Amino acid sequence: MNFDREVDASGLNCPLPILRTKKALAEMQSGQVLKVTSTDPGSVRDFAMFAKQTGNELMEQADMSGSFIFYMKRR
Repeated sequence: MNFDREVDASGLNCPLPILRTKKALAEMQSGQVLKVTSTDPGSVRDFAMFAKQTGNELMEQADMSGSFIFYMKRR
């Protein structure tokens, strides 16, 4: 998937992956896509809730052997 910006939150625990995502999305234009990599298993639930609460679209998520990849589209 194509993306405009990337955040590597590997090794960080909740709430840091979400906080870094929020900061990055705030600096992006509407419709741009952010790729986030996280190793926190709780981030799967956290990103779903974050998308629901903020209106940003969680386009795709994948579990890549202990790393979780998320693609978020800026609202």
